[in-house]
Amino acid sequence: MVPAEDEVTSPSAIGGNAYHGPVAFTTTHWSVVLTAQDESPAAHEALENLCRTYWRPIFVFLRRQGISQEEAEDITQGFFASLLEHRNLNAVRKEQGRLRSYLLGALKYFLANERRRAMAIKRGKGQRLIPLEELRAGERVEMEPADPVTAELIYERRWASTVLERVLNLLKDEYRRAGNAALFDSLKELLPGDPDAPSQKDIAAQLGMTENAVRQAFYRFRQHYQSLLREEIAQTVATPGDIEDELRHLIAVVRA
Repeated sequence: MVPAEDEVTSPSAIGGNAYHGPVAFTTTHWSVVLTAQDESPAAHEALENLCRTYWRPIFVFLRRQGISQEEAEDITQGFFASLLEHRNLNAVRKEQGRLRSYLLGALKYFLANERRRAMAIKRGKGQRLIPLEELRAGERVEMEPADPVTAELIYERRWASTVLERVLNLLKDEYRRAGNAALFDSLKELLPGDPDAPSQKDIAAQLGMTENAVRQAFYRFRQHYQSLLREEIAQTVATPGDIEDELRHLIAVVRA
């Protein structure tokens, strides 16, 4: 589920609305990694947080390459273990731009090296750095290479869905903490992409609210959703100017 393109990319202060202040871009994870002058603990922690969040597109890419599930898990762990252990931040800075592009390029380079060494996958000294056990049975089936879509496009789709899922989970947590879990569940259905979405009138009757109250609640919900989406995207790009382009790219991937 994603807001309409004109809503997401309309000119405004990044992330600014009644719920949230502007995104503190200078402290986002990717900008910390890119601007670190040495292998600082802050840069390493930022990179580790990004790896833990965005490992799924890597795993999906490997599965689409025809790699078995078990081997793909090992490669995913090995890739991130190598990335975090070596902490070659100079190489990261040369890439600049966007996290999704950097990770895919780095993975292809890693795969080429590992294949030259007969796939001697490093397992991170026994540590499981990435929570692969979170994979649900449905995801395992989805990741099977059963259609003609390229591995790169599947990687992009999983990246987009990871971003959107993370944003919805953040929003859900906020509504639940405020005791509005039922309201969140209903308003979420009004986001574009749900063909069976109920009407605002139906939601009003279900929750004992007026239709106008539901309309206002959904307006605030959508504004905050867009703010959180911008904040999440900001974590993965090099400069504030990249945010709108990356949002447009995400929308294009979702609609492809």
